[in-house]
Amino acid sequence: MKILIIGGTGHVGSFLTEQLLEQGHQVVIASRNQKVLPANSPLRKILHKVRIVKCDSGVFENLKELAKECFDVVIDFPGTAYNTYMAFRDTACHIIACGSLWMFGYPHVVPTPEIRQEKCVFEGYEKRYQEILEMIADSGKHRAVFTAIMPPNICGPGKIPLETCGGRSIDVHHALKEGKTVFLPEGPEALIGPCDASDIAALFALAVNNRIAAAGQIFNAGSAYAVTVSQFVKIYSDIYGVDIPIERVSWEVFKKDICPDIGQWWHFYAHMQPDISKACKLLGYKPRYTPEETIARAVDWMFAEKLL
Repeated sequence: MKILIIGGTGHVGSFLTEQLLEQGHQVVIASRNQKVLPANSPLRKILHKVRIVKCDSGVFENLKELAKECFDVVIDFPGTAYNTYMAFRDTACHIIACGSLWMFGYPHVVPTPEIRQEKCVFEGYEKRYQEILEMIADSGKHRAVFTAIMPPNICGPGKIPLETCGGRSIDVHHALKEGKTVFLPEGPEALIGPCDASDIAALFALAVNNRIAAAGQIFNAGSAYAVTVSQFVKIYSDIYGVDIPIERVSWEVFKKDICPDIGQWWHFYAHMQPDISKACKLLGYKPRYTPEETIARAVDWMFAEKLL
């Protein structure tokens, strides 16, 4: 199949490009920077096998121009799926969008299935979720069918992994490596579910290769299990080979002084354990890496890139 990946030079997109090429598909990557790839991008070794076109998917006219070229599948990673769907629904056969587990809102059920829990507190995600529902309802009414895939925290080689302040700070990782104290909020612990970018890409590839089963569906991606916040700290303790003390503070202090941005402290407040049973049943999804393994892979990558 001829497949267009919008945002194919990104973290998950790079893994997906490689997987689809290995499966014998023809891959075209749409990127805002046509000839610029990160120095550490795995795409550099397979660049001769793909075509990269310049396209800002935030501009609808750019997508309409690109839609003049016929693609079997179009995949959107940058969060511009509504534009992509409207531009390609009459020419492509299958459009697949990347969402987020957080779009379902604060979870009342764990593992969390692919259904609304409550209104998402993040306005951008809430808007995109409503668009996803609209596209699901429209799936198959034109030439294209639509699928959405909702990953949790994305981990693995190629990006600095989530750390104990809810961000991706190399400075925090230096502190963890040195065994400095980690401050966590008091009370019940949230579950954190890092998932390897390679495993998330694998679910996209399964959707590509199983269009009928994936049509009109929302699928969670994720690891086989999640870990508690304190276990999350212990994973880094084991990887860095140091004892990392944990000190508990009130939620007020935690949100004010430790993780002042909601995008940080939400990791420690809302469970992040997706129910992946639907993807397993309908598409044969089977994540390869555990949370411990994907974090270790990300740390190995940081060392290899001399970030640590």
